Amino acid sequence: MKDKDNFLQNAGINTRLSHIGNSPFDFHGFVNPPVVHASTVLFPNARVMETHDQKYTYGTRGTPTTDALCEAMNALEGSAGTVIVPSGLAAVTVTFLAYLSAGDHALIVDSVYGPTRFFCDTMLKRLGIEVEYYDPMVGAGIEQLIKSNTRLVHTEAPGSNTFEMQDIPAISAVAHRHDCVVTMDNTWATPLYFKPLDHGVDVSIHAVTKYPAGHSDILMGTVSANEAHWKQLIAAHGQLGLCGAPDDAYQVLRGLRTMGVRLERHQESALAIAQWLEGREEVARVLHPALPSFPGHDLWKRDFKGASGIFSFVVAVDDPQEFKVKAHAFLDALRIFGLGYSWGGFESLALQVNLSDRRVTKAPTEGPVIRLQIGLEDVADIKADIEKGFAAVRA
Repeated sequence: MKDKDNFLQNAGINTRLSHIGNSPFDFHGFVNPPVVHASTVLFPNARVMETHDQKYTYGTRGTPTTDALCEAMNALEGSAGTVIVPSGLAAVTVTFLAYLSAGDHALIVDSVYGPTRFFCDTMLKRLGIEVEYYDPMVGAGIEQLIKSNTRLVHTEAPGSNTFEMQDIPAISAVAHRHDCVVTMDNTWATPLYFKPLDHGVDVSIHAVTKYPAGHSDILMGTVSANEAHWKQLIAAHGQLGLCGAPDDAYQVLRGLRTMGVRLERHQESALAIAQWLEGREEVARVLHPALPSFPGHDLWKRDFKGASGIFSFVVAVDDPQEFKVKAHAFLDALRIFGLGYSWGGFESLALQVNLSDRRVTKAPTEGPVIRLQIGLEDVADIKADIEKGFAAVRA
């Protein structure tokens, strides 16, 4: 197995995805690890029970199934350790609770995932933690916001719904000079297109609900930490009693095997749609980091290896009073696109973005913002469906 691990370090990404996280001959040669359902684990004697001198001690502390997923994520992230939790949001919350205490100050990017903001404004506030939101484009200027009690800087690139890019290496360098832990929600890019720990981030967060699982039927999150921050993360994970179900871990691990080829298709189709939308008179702006017209494109091109399948566009509407009615007309005319939250599955999805909670960055003024998850359908069919939406807007 060690020879295989050494070989995989230099192999292509799809080769690695096909083989990481499993050791078939640990399980009689079966290609996929078994789904181990466990709560109670027995000890051979009182001494081992007292000292916990065996690999597994209780179901909440891991099973062969959940460990296989953790090992796969470590291989992708280059991390010292990974924990799995029941959702992407739980991955964020366990991270914040691991590194923040009453009286601390946290800097959170203003383009953050909405439920993350809600957790900060409610739970963290109740626990006596001060939260301040910052402009995603601040870069090294974040130094002006750091206080003597700042303990954590949270990043997300691209940002939720409006896809602002961040200068992650610059922010990380400044934060580390002030002994802050740097966390990142990297769900959009996955470790295939951006590896946070290679760019100065300490803790990488993923909703593996999305592209790793890939089939819109699993809720799960992962948190991967570097060596310096791993012990604090695993301690908080155990203290909070959070654990991912083995059946879901198995499904995510299975999804990882095809994530590379799926992401290639998502990227290709989404970019084709985004470029097409740029030429439409019904569109005021397309918010996609891989487009040269996008303000953060240079950062994306410098640091990222690819783009995933989700982006937004602004519908050109003259009267602000008509933003909602025009957006609803567009969405209600769609047939291939489902109207739903989440993304990363095989199907295309659409929704109207709500940006009313922004503190620093402002919502586009040219019209309503529509977020598209471009699935695995044929591009021609996706375009035809969007045409139906535009026809409804004109009508």
